Amino acid sequence: MSNQTFIHASEVAAVLGVSKPYAYKVVRQLNKELKEKGFLTISGKVSRRYFEERVYDLQVNE
Repeated sequence: MSNQTFIHASEVAAVLGVSKPYAYKVVRQLNKELKEKGFLTISGKVSRRYFEERVYDLQVNE
């Protein structure tokens, strides 16, 4: 994976092996969760760290 702070929906689609429209749905859901926690979000992108935690259940220790 890249060292970029955010992951774009097109990369989400590639990583998960899903269509772009479904990837946008995933990004919207993750951004909704982040927004409810008080974080700012960007449409079409989601925090790479949060994505990895939610998808791979990783405990990122940086």
